[in-house]
Amino acid sequence: MLNISQKKSTALTVLLVLTFIIEGLFIKGCKAETLGKRDYGVFLNVDDSSLERLEMYETIVIDAQYFTKKDIEQLHENGTTVYTYLNIGSIENFREYYTAYEELAIGSYEHWDEEKWVDAASPDWQRFIMQLARELYEKDVDGFFIDNCDVYYYAPRKDIFDGLTVILQYIMTLGKEVIINGGDTYVTEYKERYGTIDPIMTGVNQETVWSHIDFAKGTFNEQNREEREYFCGYLESCKADGMEVYLLEYTANRKLIRKIEKYCRKQGFHFYISDSLELE
Repeated sequence: MLNISQKKSTALTVLLVLTFIIEGLFIKGCKAETLGKRDYGVFLNVDDSSLERLEMYETIVIDAQYFTKKDIEQLHENGTTVYTYLNIGSIENFREYYTAYEELAIGSYEHWDEEKWVDAASPDWQRFIMQLARELYEKDVDGFFIDNCDVYYYAPRKDIFDGLTVILQYIMTLGKEVIINGGDTYVTEYKERYGTIDPIMTGVNQETVWSHIDFAKGTFNEQNREEREYFCGYLESCKADGMEVYLLEYTANRKLIRKIEKYCRKQGFHFYISDSLELE
């Protein structure tokens, strides 16, 4: 039978053991939370009601037109890097500025009824996009996710090429990261002309390298080998030029997901896999 002194000693020992266990669990939990933070996510159809979910990612792409500077500060406080979507090559009918620039549309955007290709050669469009970029910059975003440089593929005109270049070079002067989504025709042409892509971008995002969207059936499939090999070569070339590389894939196929993960880890690429085109 334990005496009072022994009981106190035993109780103290138990207390210390419990303290170490609790502290250990707390530290382990904090580390797990940090290590469990996902690398990259693209969420173009969310607003400030999704802040808590967005904090689960190291790097995110959002449409910062629908977020406040305070929202972005909150994400920064959580250690999340924030890129804002910026569409410089097409115009969407849900934007408040649509009617002001609709006359600059140069063609329909296949599969996307709410969008039209826009004349990036127009000085009015260039001034507007540069002002919009400045407004987004003032929200303290970490960088820009530039969409639809593919307008140069749709309309391979010198003035379109030059217009995109004017916009991108201005955005680069803001001192933020600039990721071009797609735009391989324009980017490749720029490198052939000038020998480097540093003046227009710091990174590249490419959609559907491994996955394929069947718009007619509304399904996701695996990309054909020829297309996949072309884009893998393009992205690996961008990586060799010092660019950060990101992939955005659409699939729920576990076998295909494993292939994407294996490839990106081998190459040191970031990736996000969505099971929806809505990117919610």
